[in-house]
Amino acid sequence: MLKLCIMSEEELSQIFGSLYSLIPLHEDLLSRLQQVRRQDGTVFEVGRTLADWLPSLSAYETYCCNQVAAKALLDYKKQQRPVDEFLRLCQESAFSRKLDLWSFLDLPRSRLVKYPLLLKEIVRHTPTEHPDQQELRRAMELIQGIVAQVNVRTGEAECRYYRQRLCYLDDSQLEPLIEHSSVLCCHGELKNNKGAKLRVFLFERALVISRPVSRNQRPCFQVYRTPIPVHQLVLEDLPDGETRVSGSLRGAFSNSTERAKNIFRVSFRDRSRGQSHTLQANDSFNKQQWVSCIRQAVINSRDIMHSQLPVSESSLEQIASLSIDCDDEMHETDTD
Repeated sequence: MLKLCIMSEEELSQIFGSLYSLIPLHEDLLSRLQQVRRQDGTVFEVGRTLADWLPSLSAYETYCCNQVAAKALLDYKKQQRPVDEFLRLCQESAFSRKLDLWSFLDLPRSRLVKYPLLLKEIVRHTPTEHPDQQELRRAMELIQGIVAQVNVRTGEAECRYYRQRLCYLDDSQLEPLIEHSSVLCCHGELKNNKGAKLRVFLFERALVISRPVSRNQRPCFQVYRTPIPVHQLVLEDLPDGETRVSGSLRGAFSNSTERAKNIFRVSFRDRSRGQSHTLQANDSFNKQQWVSCIRQAVINSRDIMHSQLPVSESSLEQIASLSIDCDDEMHETDTD
């Protein structure tokens, strides 16, 4: 792509990140394993080798933290015909195994989280009295800690990425609690009652409703109306059929309206601060994901305010454990 001038070196560096720096790490592991291999091809003990090598996997933190920005830029560039056609031809070629580029770029992250499973299986197949048991368990603790750390840092990077890409129409929309959020609980596309698509972000301390826009050839999100601080957030789980929506194809030719499904409403506790929004998911499962995340965020916010203490690590981990990316899975409804 660089030789064909399809993308710039800067763009490709953003998309591929530190991918190539990961290769020597695994070459090092291969070398270590070869050194402890016996002449008959077996390895008597692998625990110490793994325990000494596993800390190098912390390098995955840099790569994984870049994933959100890389995916956003790649999706944006694929809207350009030369990029889309080139990647399509690559995917149709035998060497790609019919996989798209992102399947390869996301592989390191997906493999990293499998290391604890690998270690668990090795421990399970190692006799209790085997001298390797202690080192294997030490290696298990190491990789679990590394994966947990990478997950936390990746979540913070995702939250920071979307915070930085919010743009505001006026200063009245500025909400300091957004900048003070380090966890993005969930985000995705929802529909309003007129059929317009909005992008909703539930940060740990504020709910933001936005519209996708492009600024300086980069995807951004223009904040729609006033963000709702989580401690001011009121959630209403609306039964199917209770709310009427418009904007359907049938509605364009008649005065009838449809009863909506998978609806919930968010609003300010203090109604004078802003208007409510009725949001629609595309199915009941995704609606429940949103409802659960919002409820948990509200509960955590109340606990924090009650204790009058800064956000604790346990609170953030609890929110992060519910974190979902509802992108391409949810639709929204927005009401006055």
